[in-house]
Order: sequence, then structure tokens, then C-alpha cells
Amino acid sequence: MAQLRVTLLRSLSGVKKNQIATAEALGLHKIGQQVLHQDNEAIRGMLNRVSHLVVVEEVEGDA
Repeated sequence: MAQLRVTLLRSLSGVKKNQIATAEALGLHKIGQQVLHQDNEAIRGMLNRVSHLVVVEEVEGDA
């Protein structure tokens, strides 16, 4: 199953509270931090909310 590598590129300062909460729920706290998530609709919806703050790469993961 494909995984998504999510990297926080922009600061959370000055963004709406719900966007900060979404980024933190994804596990992103510092600029440049990367996390891996399974590709599913819930994660895609969260990424859509903070799409202007992050970059998303699709990775094939066997682990």
C-alpha cells in the first residue's frame, strides 16, 4: 500500500486554529519535519486543509 511523506514547509504562526490543530494531528510541529502516513481519505482530507503549508510525496512502502 502506498504511503505519503508529508513535510511541513511553512510556519504555523498566523494561521487559523483549526489548521494548527490539523498539522499537529498529522504529527507536524517544526518546519522541515517529515512524517509518513498511510494513504487514505481521512489523511487526504487533513492534507487538503493544510495544503498551503505542506508538501506531499507518495512513497511505495513495504514496511
